[in-house]
Amino acid sequence: MNIVVCIKQVPDTNEVKLDPVTNTLIREGVPSIINHDDKSGIEAALTLREKNGGKVTVLCMGPPQADVALREALAMGCDEAILISGKEFGGSDTWATAKIIAAALKKMDYDLIITGRQAIDGDTAQVGPQIAENLKIPQVSYVENVEIENGKVIARRQFEDRYHIIEVNTPCLLTALTELAEPRYMSVRGIVEAYEKDIQVLSYEDLKDLLSIEHIGLKGSPTNVYKSFVKQAKGKGTLYAESSPDEAVQIIMDKLIERNII
Repeated sequence: MNIVVCIKQVPDTNEVKLDPVTNTLIREGVPSIINHDDKSGIEAALTLREKNGGKVTVLCMGPPQADVALREALAMGCDEAILISGKEFGGSDTWATAKIIAAALKKMDYDLIITGRQAIDGDTAQVGPQIAENLKIPQVSYVENVEIENGKVIARRQFEDRYHIIEVNTPCLLTALTELAEPRYMSVRGIVEAYEKDIQVLSYEDLKDLLSIEHIGLKGSPTNVYKSFVKQAKGKGTLYAESSPDEAVQIIMDKLIERNII
């Protein structure tokens, strides 16, 4: 079984800075990591390969420095890595990103695609489902367990206070929760071998037969960010240390009414 895991290199969210002009993240000089849900997707793919055979390819769209995330995935045990990178792709929203990644996937042989549920720098949970729609393949989101039985994917989908067991034919796409799998550590040998492997780079020129320049990048993205801002420190609250229980309840009720909450 050929499994492709789509990952994203995201900034450490404790260090996020925003460009006040473009309303986009400033990534230069900010520590980056593999998105948590995506890393669980890598582990799930490796586990499925160990049980059922096949190959795991890791795919990432990003700037040249995303090479580091791909090599980490290779060090974990992935077989091949592909980087989608080019100035034409910069600033793409989820809609444009999904089109670009789907274009790359159309040139690949795959049975199963795994993406993370959502990225910690955007939290939209849109790219995985949008990729599936572009490829016109079935999808299962919020997957917390996955097995392969008789050539079919058996996925357990988290759903509010219960779960669904879904059987789906391949090719298909799953979006992984962090709970899906506990990522393994890189091995020393894996790290060495990861830096001995070549990473295939796909540019706009490689994908332009499946893309329209008007529908990618910042200018081709339909999402319009009105305003963005970093987390602000909260002011010091008011302490009512000497209040009785009844007085405390009344203070809380007054505040809720004042703010039109009740």
